[in-house]
Amino acid sequence: MMYNFACVCYGDKYPVEYVQKLYNMVKRNTTLPINFIVFTDHVKMHKMVEGDIDIRKFPENDLQGWWNKMQLFHPNTNLPGTTLYMDLDVVITGNIDCFFTHKPEVEFMGMNDFNPTSGVFNSSIMRFDQSKMHDKLWRRFREDRTNLLRRFPGDQNLISDFIKGTPGCDSYPDSWTQSYKWYDRSGTRYSRQDMTYEHNGESLVTVFHGQPNPHESEQEWVKKAWI
Repeated sequence: MMYNFACVCYGDKYPVEYVQKLYNMVKRNTTLPINFIVFTDHVKMHKMVEGDIDIRKFPENDLQGWWNKMQLFHPNTNLPGTTLYMDLDVVITGNIDCFFTHKPEVEFMGMNDFNPTSGVFNSSIMRFDQSKMHDKLWRRFREDRTNLLRRFPGDQNLISDFIKGTPGCDSYPDSWTQSYKWYDRSGTRYSRQDMTYEHNGESLVTVFHGQPNPHESEQEWVKKAWI
């Protein structure tokens, strides 16, 4: 069985180097057959990366910023079977096979946000069956896009509103992921005083939401993994 690993790279938010680093980390930390796919608007990316990377254009070109992640659910993305998505600014420190195989019957697997009061998925990591998400996410988004872009501050808020808590939707164990800034999700407040920048010794993927980015980290564990 072939699995898809997908990411998106748009505009100048991250250099193409981030695609290469993510590809390298995925290859080192999976034993499953993986098709690594990047959706991008970079016309010269094929000259800037190495390895078996499937470079594809976005199905549509009129979305901005993180809203391009919604195109993962577009019917023309050609993502058969199981697809695992991760943001470019993650650091993988352990084997991620479980992200593909955990509860395979679930149509959408999300990651709980690091802000324990938000009640939303953090869209830095998502696993989905694209054929099931067309109607649940893309079609609803496209039919009322203008209003939805005004209503929701970001893609993860919209995705959570549409499907969190519905049949076929579940979340990964919190212990598999950590924020680079905040140690865990146990606090009742989202406090910037709790920044640690340390690895908790358990998580498989660390998410660098906001600042700093992986290339700015001085932590040795980040430098060792992000290569």
